[in-house]
Amino acid sequence: MPLVTAGQVEQFHHEGYFILELAIPKDIVAALLSECMRMVGERDREMEAKGITTDHITHYKKRYFIHGRDADSPIMTNFLFSDLMAEICRATLGDTAYLFHEQYVVKAADADTKFAWHQDSGYVGHYHRAYLSCWCALDDMTVENGTVYILPYSRDGRSAKDDIIDHTVEERSNDKVGYKGDDPGIPAIVPAGSIVVFSSRTFHRSGANLTDQYRRSYLAQYSAEPIMNRDGSALWGRAEPILQKGARVRPPI
Repeated sequence: MPLVTAGQVEQFHHEGYFILELAIPKDIVAALLSECMRMVGERDREMEAKGITTDHITHYKKRYFIHGRDADSPIMTNFLFSDLMAEICRATLGDTAYLFHEQYVVKAADADTKFAWHQDSGYVGHYHRAYLSCWCALDDMTVENGTVYILPYSRDGRSAKDDIIDHTVEERSNDKVGYKGDDPGIPAIVPAGSIVVFSSRTFHRSGANLTDQYRRSYLAQYSAEPIMNRDGSALWGRAEPILQKGARVRPPI
């Protein structure tokens, strides 16, 4: 049986998302968690050395966005280029796919860790073909610990699902905000090892972590073609092939 069903593919194209529960094996979740906490420690030391408590959208001891460190981690590389992620890409993007971006998203036990409504495409800031976001739950996700909320296409008020909405920057948090309506969205109440799969055009947010434990996720993003900067002179992110002609290109390390 395929991991991604025809019904989920249809939901992705019509509503912008679907959820795969318990898709990541427990040993892989544990390994990704170990790498996550190692990198949180490294990020703390870097910010302490600079004497800062805010770096873009990372806030010291509150929430962390840690990206670009997979080259030093066979565990992360194996996961990013695995058969599992290739199958999700094939079902949603087609027979050609590239790794575009990856990052750990971590919320400490702090009431000031919410993240505003946005499209991932809003952070690129110029028109591009929609890409794929795979939000991988490394802890059991609840409303209390600040899980992700999804706003389906049919509820976001847009005239066209491919629109990239203008985002404004929220003072203090530095979050970009693209939806100001009153729909609360759909919370992803899922166990660790689940993947929330959504388009870069899909609005999503997350609540604050009101528990006494970390809330940890790993975001893997893929594109159907290289995404360039505004003037087309360079890549905006990454473009490392995972699929070519439907076959996984890069074997795990």
